[in-house]
Amino acid sequence: MLVKRTIGKIEQLPTTRVREISDFVEFIIQRTDDAIITEGLQQLSSDSQTYDFLSDEPELYTVSDLKVKFV
Repeated sequence: MLVKRTIGKIEQLPTTRVREISDFVEFIIQRTDDAIITEGLQQLSSDSQTYDFLSDEPELYTVSDLKVKFV
């Protein structure tokens, strides 16, 4: 219902305004696609075991190794 009503209103507009609406819709679709891709990449990264070896790495330096301490 909303889509049909919106299309009816768009059909009443001059061609230049319809182009603006079309450009805006393309922008929204692109932004949505980008968000989906970003979310997918974040999920892949968080599920990845690539850096798991770092959790078992021993501490190489301690506070006593510092020459200057900033408070």
